[in-house]
Amino acid sequence: MATNSYRDIKARIAALEQKAATVRAAEIEAVLADVRQKVTAFGLTERDVFGRKRSARKTTSVEKVASVMKYRDPKTGAQWSGRGRAPKWIAAAKNRDRFLISR
Repeated sequence: MATNSYRDIKARIAALEQKAATVRAAEIEAVLADVRQKVTAFGLTERDVFGRKRSARKTTSVEKVASVMKYRDPKTGAQWSGRGRAPKWIAAAKNRDRFLISR
């Protein structure tokens, strides 16, 4: 009579995961060998296979662009680029022209 305790089931799961990893590695080796053979036989390049030349991936997902300041509070000198939520010192202003930074 087989016992179905938690410990036994976890041991079987671990054994199956190890077996799956071994089988997957063997299948990957077979696929890579086949692909390498075909690439060599047909004289394909990286661009032929992937459609573009692959480059190293950047560690940062998006580079931030420095904002150019457009408005300045004459009392405090605080600046605002005009993007995002307006700061309190300019939010109520109907005409923001007097806060523009002259270039």
